Order: sequence, then C-alpha cells, then structure tokens
Amino acid sequence: MDDQELILQITKHNDHNAFALLVDKYQKLVVNTCRGFVNNYADAEDLAQEVFIELFESLPEFRHESKLSTWIYRIAVNKSLNHIRKKKRENIFSSFVSIFENSNKTQNLEIADQSISNEADRKINTTELHKTLKTAINKLPKNQKIAFILSKYQDLSYKEIAEVMELSISSVESLLFRAKVNLQELLSNYYKK
Repeated sequence: MDDQELILQITKHNDHNAFALLVDKYQKLVVNTCRGFVNNYADAEDLAQEVFIELFESLPEFRHESKLSTWIYRIAVNKSLNHIRKKKRENIFSSFVSIFENSNKTQNLEIADQSISNEADRKINTTELHKTLKTAINKLPKNQKIAFILSKYQDLSYKEIAEVMELSISSVESLLFRAKVNLQELLSNYYKK
C-alpha cells in the first residue's frame, strides 16, 4: 500500500495494521533524524515514539500539501528541538543544585591508568572527534543546524530540506554554506588548542 492508501485506512477505518505499516516504513527515518539532534540513541527512540503518537493523533488533519515524509520530518525536527530545550533547562537547574551540594563535599580525584593500548587510543580519539563534531554542530544557529543535519545525516536534497523547513531553496543553500563556514571555524578553533 502507498502512503495515501495507508492514510485513508487509518483515518477512515481506524486501521491499526495500516498504522503499523506506516511506522515500519518510517521508523528508521524518524529515529535517524532524531539521533541527528540528540546525543543518546535511547532518547532518539523515545522521541520517535512521540513522533508517531503525534502522527497518529494528527493524521486526520494532514492536508496532503506536501509528501507525508516531509511532514514526518517536520514533526521529528520539532520534537527533537523541544527535547533539546527541555534538557537545557534541566541541566541549568541541576548544575545550580550541584553547586550547593558540592560546596559541602570534598572532591575525590582518581589517577587514570596509563597503560592504554593503541587500539583503545584510537577508539578514544574517534570518540573524541565525534563528540567534538557533535558539539560544534550543536553550537550552530538553529536553522543552520537543522539544514546541516537534514543534508549530511539524512541525505535530503535542497528541495526536500526547503519543504521540511518551509523555506526557499536559495535560503537552504545559504544556510548550508554558512553552517559549513561556521563549522570550519569552530573546528579550527578546537584544533588550535
């Protein structure tokens, strides 16, 4: 069944099997999109569930002005951004609380084991590079970050990104150009340290 038939089965007949087929079709896309924004795979899976719940609840309102996949991307991006905002608020609060807790406790320092193998060193370097890149991407302005993730991690065309973000193709090109320039600057600053 194509998307239109699935939507019809879900909205007109409340067909849960049709919805399960829709979830199967878009599950990987949604998890990968969310994973592009959040640092934790479990969080990405949780967000994907939220995306599909919202999709199920709002599917009767889908106006077919864009492809279903574009609409799903938009929901996934919005859920991911909301999750990031919520986490930032929680982190600010918890760091504020920990300042007061740590003032009454002594800090314990541990000496790291110096006998790490070359293989472990490579894994650490790769992990550090991944974290550095993720940190740099997270420092991009919101629209640059969204466009970059949809382009590089989801491999969407400029036209598809423009549809998801509700922008012109030239705006998407500009966002991606500025994102690349900003990432080069952020990463070059990191490697100068």
